[in-house]
Parts: sequence; C-alpha cells; structure tokens
Amino acid sequence: MPSLSCKSAIIISKSPIIQTGLGSIMSRYFPDYERAFSRSHEELTLLQLRRAIVVIVDTSGEQHNVRGLCEQYYRLQSQYRDIHWIYLIPRAIYPLAVELLMRPESTLLSDIEPVEGIVNAIRSGSEHAERISQTLLKPDPEEFYDHQDDVMLTFSERKV
Repeated sequence: MPSLSCKSAIIISKSPIIQTGLGSIMSRYFPDYERAFSRSHEELTLLQLRRAIVVIVDTSGEQHNVRGLCEQYYRLQSQYRDIHWIYLIPRAIYPLAVELLMRPESTLLSDIEPVEGIVNAIRSGSEHAERISQTLLKPDPEEFYDHQDDVMLTFSERKV
C-alpha cells in the first residue's frame, strides 16, 4: 500500500499512446511519483484529486465543445488550487486556453512540446507555474510565408 506522503500525478488523455508516453516520462524523471491515468476529467475520483500535486491534461484529442471542456477544467482548478495543472494544448485553442485555463497554478504547454519542456514544467511546480510555453508563443512557420510576394505570371509571360 502506497504511503500517504507519496507524490501523486494524474495524466488525462483520450489517447493511450499519449498516456503511455507521459507515464514513461514520469517514470524516468520522477520515479517517486505515483501515477494515475484517466481518459477524461469525469473519470477522476475525489481521492485522486485530493492526493494529486500535478495533473497533466492532454487536450489534443478534443475536437468537439472545446470551450465546454476548458470551462470544466476551469471549475476543477477553482476547487483544487493546490494542484499544479499542466495543459498540453494545440495551437488552435491557444487563445481560449489563455482565457479560461491560465491561472497562477497552471502551465500551458504545446501539444508538440519537447520532453524537456514537460519535465521542466513538472519540476518547477505550481510556485513558478503561471507560464506559457515558448513553443506556443512562436508563430507558425506558415505565418512566415507571405503570399503577397507570389508573382502571378500571365500565359504569355510563362511562354517566354
């Protein structure tokens, strides 16, 4: 039976591959953490939430009602302020995540965050949480491509 002083982490993802990957990161870098896995916040138990010091939420598998999901996590964060909430979010929901999930006890990471970024976010804990990943703040490579510089040649110009 695990001791009550054991550090506990919850990993929430609909993808078993993401769960396995995040679990492996936790095992390798944080072997003293007990891990619990869930497919959604609805599966969490009161005991899990009371024991957890970090919750890692992968939102990349969510495509429907993203606002509703963020609002539900907002409510959970309000109830469990002693937990460090780490959200892995796609760039498409970044503005919504900042609006609803950015709090002193949370960290927003990109869903393509390098392993070091995840490890550093967990290590820093909630006292240094209020952060947004640099990966999310960088513009898309597509944004660097300026379509106005495209030259449209007429048919006669292409023949020359």
